[in-house]
Amino acid sequence: MIITHFFGLLIVILQEICNTKFSVTFIITNIRKIKKMIKSLESLVDLAKGKDKRKIAVAAAGDYHVLKAIHNATEHGIVEPILIGCEDDIKRISSEIKFNVKPHKVINISDPYEASLEATKLISDGKADFLMKGLVSSRLFLKAVLNKEFGLRTGSLLSHVAIFETPYYHKLLGVTDAAMNVDPDLEEKIDIIKNAVKVFHGLKNRNPKVAILGSVETINPKMEATMHAATISMMNYRKQIKGCIIDGPLALDGAISEKSAKLKHITSNVAGEADLILAPDINGANILYKSLNFLGGATSAAVIMGAKVPIVLTSRGDSEKSKFLSIALAAAIS
Repeated sequence: MIITHFFGLLIVILQEICNTKFSVTFIITNIRKIKKMIKSLESLVDLAKGKDKRKIAVAAAGDYHVLKAIHNATEHGIVEPILIGCEDDIKRISSEIKFNVKPHKVINISDPYEASLEATKLISDGKADFLMKGLVSSRLFLKAVLNKEFGLRTGSLLSHVAIFETPYYHKLLGVTDAAMNVDPDLEEKIDIIKNAVKVFHGLKNRNPKVAILGSVETINPKMEATMHAATISMMNYRKQIKGCIIDGPLALDGAISEKSAKLKHITSNVAGEADLILAPDINGANILYKSLNFLGGATSAAVIMGAKVPIVLTSRGDSEKSKFLSIALAAAIS
């Protein structure tokens, strides 16, 4: 399967050569890019280790599963944690999981919102590199993140990007947006794609293939999702959206199955080879996210993008491994 994927990418390169002046340097450069691309979530750990150790500010850190993930990430030498929350809870849980927090900074703030504000301020002051949500509601946490005085606004939309590794697909697969934007309009979908593409660039995939999902592959004026997909695809074709290859609308089978794409006679550079899937709305993305995790045997890592730094905001249902890998993902791309 890996060999098939390699030669598939090689064919794309050769197709580019047909439209470009032949260059041996061009071939060598692109083959090197293929080799550098992250092919598994475990490779995230190696990528994060290859960088300077990142400081992570954890808001309301007195949570068993969050501290387990932080402990794991610390053991791997990925992060230097700053733990903000109820100091007694942090120390009690850390003792239970045999996590020595004495070498690390602990800031005693019991109120979850105030702890989130302090974590955000640490990022704003340049004292931490990225942020993680602990035992605090997403609403309060994001209220602190978007604080007008020292929040992490950039003018861009915040969106959720998940990266999956599943035994049923030949490479990593991104899904967006399963957590933040309920029913994104055309402009919001463009921002969501740009945020997700930044993640793939951080994973050494310089030109990810983006499939915009629809229930059908044809453009139907009565189906807004297909109209959005067609517009965004054309914007990408005309270089208004760069750094990726976009096509849509594509049904899920056409996006990830080369066999289905052939049976449907879909002519596309993305069909059967998608790196990233943009769902029409939060319902579709969330169903796909949870289906991959709970039915598809997948492992995942996820971050919130669009702020000044990546944000680790995991679901209560996410495994400890997923939480750890999400930290590694944020460290790798920050």
